Order: sequence, then C-alpha cells, then structure tokens
Amino acid sequence: MTSHSSLSANGGAGPDGPDRGESMHPLNRGLGVGAIVFMVVAAAAPLAVVAAQVPIVIAFGGSIGAPLFFLIAAVILTLFAVGYTLMSRHVRNAGAFYSYVQAGLGRINGLGAALLALVSYSMLLIAVYSYQGVAASNAAAQYLHVDAPWWVFSFSAFGIVSVLGYRDIELSSKVLGVLLIAEALIVVVLDVAILVKGGAAGLTAAPLLPTTVFDGSPGLGLMFAFFAFFGFEATAVFRNEARDPDRTVPRATYVAVVSIGAFYALSAWAVVVGAGATDAVDTASDDPVNMVFDLATRYAGTVVHDIMQLLVVTSVFACVLSFHNVITRYQFTLGSMGVLPSALGRVSPKYGAPSRSSIVLTAISGVLLAVVAVSGIDPITQAYTWLSGAATLGIVLLMALTNLAVIVFFRRHDLDKRRWHTVVAPSLAILGLLAVVALVVTNFELLIGDRLGALIIGGLVLAAYGVGVVVALRMRRSRPAVYAALRDGETQTGD
Repeated sequence: MTSHSSLSANGGAGPDGPDRGESMHPLNRGLGVGAIVFMVVAAAAPLAVVAAQVPIVIAFGGSIGAPLFFLIAAVILTLFAVGYTLMSRHVRNAGAFYSYVQAGLGRINGLGAALLALVSYSMLLIAVYSYQGVAASNAAAQYLHVDAPWWVFSFSAFGIVSVLGYRDIELSSKVLGVLLIAEALIVVVLDVAILVKGGAAGLTAAPLLPTTVFDGSPGLGLMFAFFAFFGFEATAVFRNEARDPDRTVPRATYVAVVSIGAFYALSAWAVVVGAGATDAVDTASDDPVNMVFDLATRYAGTVVHDIMQLLVVTSVFACVLSFHNVITRYQFTLGSMGVLPSALGRVSPKYGAPSRSSIVLTAISGVLLAVVAVSGIDPITQAYTWLSGAATLGIVLLMALTNLAVIVFFRRHDLDKRRWHTVVAPSLAILGLLAVVALVVTNFELLIGDRLGALIIGGLVLAAYGVGVVVALRMRRSRPAVYAALRDGETQTGD
C-alpha cells in the first residue's frame, strides 16, 4: 500500500499550510540531470578549490598524496550517496537531510536536522559572500585600478543573487552552467599545459602511490579534501523542480560526486607534477595563495593566469548563487509543511519558483552580511574561516545522521531487499563520515583559529540541532495537528 501525508510538495494543504491561490501554483519542473549537476557542482566551486584548496591539502597534509585524499573523499561520499539517493525514491519532498532523517528517526530528530541544515548552509552562504568580496576586490584593484572595500563587491554580488534567486530556477541554472563551463575549461587548459610540458621534473606517478597517504599529516589532508565537495549533496533539494525526480536526483548525485572527485584528483596530480614532486609540499607551504596562479604563468602564460584570477571571482559567485537556491528550497519545504511560516511555502505564479522564500533569505543574509561588514572582523581569516569551519562540522554530522536514518528506515519498511543499498553502503559511509567528524573536531581550533571562538561557534552548531528538537516538542504540544501531519513527510511506503 502507499501512504502519503496531507502535505503537497508544491505548497502545503495540511493544517496551517499556505492558502490556496499563489501557494498552490505548481513549481516549474523543467530541471534535467545536467541542470541540477551544474547547480550543485557550481556550489563546490571547482576552480576556487583547485586554486585555493588543493595547495592547502598539500601543505597541511604534508605530502604529495593530495590526489589520493580527493579520491578517498569521493569514495566515502559515493557510499553516502547510495542510501541518500535511494531515500529520494521513497521520501517525496525536497527537504533532503530533514526529510530523510525524519523518515528514519522520527519528527523530533527530523526538525533538529532541519534547523541544523538551515544554520549550517546559512553560515556557509555568509562565509562565501565574504570570500567573494575579497576575491572581487583584489581583481578590481589589479585589473581596473579600483580600490574599494571588500563588502562593496560582496553586496554587488548579493544584489545579483537576489534577482536571480527570485526568478525561475532555470535562469539560475543557465547562468551557473556558463560560469561552470568557463572555470572548468581554464583548469583543463592548465592541466594540459603542465602535462604537455612534462612538469618540473617529468611526469610521475609518485603522487598516486598509496604510501604517500601516510606521509605528513594524513588526517588534515583528508579533512581539507573532504571540505571541497560540499554542495553536491544538495541534488535532492531540487526534487520538486526536476522533470523526472526519481531518475534525475540519483543520476545527478552520482554524476556530481564522481565528476567532482575525478576533476579534483586529476588537477591535484597536475599541480604536484607542475611544482615537482620533491618541491610541491614546500611550495604549497610557502605560498598556498599563489601556488596555482604561479603555475599558470609558468606553464600557460600570463593570459591564462589573468583569466584564471578573474574566473575565481565568478566561480565563488556561482557558489554563492547555488547556496542561495539551496537554502531557499529548504525554507520553502519547511514552510509548506507548517514548520516555518506558511508564506515561505508559496510559489510565484509568474516564475513557478519559491520567490517569497528567496525574498526572506535575501533579507536575512543581507543583515548578516552587514553585521560582518560593520564588525570589522577580517573577511577571510575570521569570517570565512570561522563560518565555513562551523558549517563543515554541521554538514558532516547531517550526512552521518542521514545514513543512520537510511538504515533504520529500510529496517522498518520492507521496500528494498538489497542489503548493499540499505545496510552495507550506509554503514561504511557512517564509519567514514564519523572519522571525518573526529578529524574536524580534533582540528576545529585550527580551522577557527582561536580556542574560545571554536567553543562558541561549535556550540552554535550543536545548539541549532537542540533548537530544532525544542521546536518539535513545542509543536507536538501546541500544534498537534501540524505535528501529526508531518509524519513521514511525503513518504511512499509501497507501490
């Protein structure tokens, strides 16, 4: 038998849900596999990762085994994706982490996960806005001789994102597609140039040898490599706007994680070869900011260097736009289910998009960005580092919790007898994810840069989950009809 909640994925028809009219207008369902892949790979900002994160993986990992760190992270996340995508076939709404945790571990844990996801992604959004402002400011100073504070450029990007986020998601996907292709091509140009010229000391397979993983500080190397993948897991958030969600979401998830992993591993290998296997760690440690840009000048010329530096700005902009769309759809789903104000669950008749949710996020993120700007804290060493570190902890915890929910869900519902999909892969993913959590917690002070700051920001992440639990308990007492209607979201328990 098939059982569904009374809530519509397109607007909410349950208690306290949105009124009919604008709220019941259907979301535009035009996204295919390619569009969703563009959306989530753009969130991972591949050019920014190659230019900034790869040298950090080499430097902090203390070895030339960076390509293997990215491959290990890709394997863990592919195992995570097995249960994650399977749940998308049985939980028919776009709540992703929230919906899946609720389906497996109950409404109280589900709402805890919902608040944790919102807070984590919001921290990441503000962190990336800060980074984008600095990158754009530096580029403007160098190429346009314009000297303006970083926050001017952050708010300029903020204005463009606000317009694109309000409109049809397909417009955002087209913008992200163009930017993603451009940044991927420039990295490929650099990779090919290094390989054609043979690198600093000839092509070598040394960075791919398993023994290199154990050199230096492998825990730090894996931790920083893992961070570079964030964004791919947002495929399920676009479920309600996909043409054929049961096929589109799983395919897009696997394509995203595999393509990102292969791209990062190949590029990391090229960077090590370009710098020289014997010198790569020292080069990355001495100047991680300019390592890849210097390689671009050395192997591909100043034109490629300049293009790459400009595209880093658009790469981070694409990341900001993608995360704005992700958070908008989290809010939309929670609004349509009565957890957040019902206005967030309304769909624009003109654009077929959750435009009101986008407006609310625009207002909130604008205020938070203004707070960072006027506080005087450094946008990179403090705002970006603190917020991205905290978001990392939250998202990895959500991933582990989601895979636990997968195991529990399929033990309760006899919907799929494939043990690899329902038990083995999720269990292996949990082990890998918990290892990453341990690495993050152990090195959290390093990420944040201050012990007191680490305790405060880490506490905020854990508090977000606790607030969600409190909200669920209060809802169960004061709004029992809404709480009961949550049940398993849009869970399908059979065909």
